[in-house]
Amino acid sequence: MAPANSSLSSRFAALSPNTQGALWIVVSCVIFSIMQANVKLLGARLDTFQIAFFRCAFGLAVILPFMFRAGPQVFKTRRPLAHLLRGCLGAGAMACGFYSVTHMPLADATAISFAKPLFMIVLAVLFLNEKVRWRRWTATAVGFLGVLIMVRPGSSEIGFAAGIALLGTLFVALVVVLVKKLSATESPLTILFSFGIVSTSIMTVPAILVWQQPTWNELAMLLSVGALGSAGQACAVKGFKVGEATAVVPFDYSRLIFAGFIGFWLFGDVPGLHTLLGAGLIVVSTLYIAHREARLGKAPVRNKTDHHPVLLPEEQEPARERT
Repeated sequence: MAPANSSLSSRFAALSPNTQGALWIVVSCVIFSIMQANVKLLGARLDTFQIAFFRCAFGLAVILPFMFRAGPQVFKTRRPLAHLLRGCLGAGAMACGFYSVTHMPLADATAISFAKPLFMIVLAVLFLNEKVRWRRWTATAVGFLGVLIMVRPGSSEIGFAAGIALLGTLFVALVVVLVKKLSATESPLTILFSFGIVSTSIMTVPAILVWQQPTWNELAMLLSVGALGSAGQACAVKGFKVGEATAVVPFDYSRLIFAGFIGFWLFGDVPGLHTLLGAGLIVVSTLYIAHREARLGKAPVRNKTDHHPVLLPEEQEPARERT
């Protein structure tokens, strides 16, 4: 068995860095889709806050050994309020994401999450002093049109869940801005640890208020949500580390395929015309934005606390017009 594993490893190592990165991203997409399916199954009986509590607590438990190994300096911070805000927004994003997955078809919730780069355009203008011109504003408007098609304002239950999904996507975009600012003075371990402490603390009280004793099967699934989340995040980080971000970004959209397949297989969800049209507009617009970033010589920032690539201007650069 060892020679076979060695041969497989050598074949993988022989691939180009971009191919390796793309494969890591695809693996992360599969893992995250399975995690979302577990969340949806758990949500049939357990509350969103209880599921999110287990996810946060498990994430904190995973990071603690690395914290102690790194030494006491990673427990110190010069920006506690920024860490607190980042933790609150991150916890809110997680709760919104889990709620939307529970109350929507997996493909719909996944597609809405891809609107994050659209929010990043607006936030970059507001908080990072970036000037954006008509081409990227047009792409952003097209993407938000796709969001509106999927959210369907005024519709009933799925419209509310889609709105929650969109709110969670906005929270994620805000987290990215905060992480970008924190990264200037804080280590990645400190950022991850503070998020684990804050998010777990925030989720504890709501989880207690809605607590239902998990069955042994549910407990195993709750632990798997934490394990899959951590594993998927690690694969995504590896993918963006090995390959060029502009080359591997498109493969992140394979989550739509996996989420659609799992949603149909487990829950009988068939994507409707509004889902396909809205998702198509979101994907096209965000890929165009990534393409413009690449042409302008801007590398997407790798967000170590999230599994998506994020396009951000370099903090040290002066504002300039972008087309």
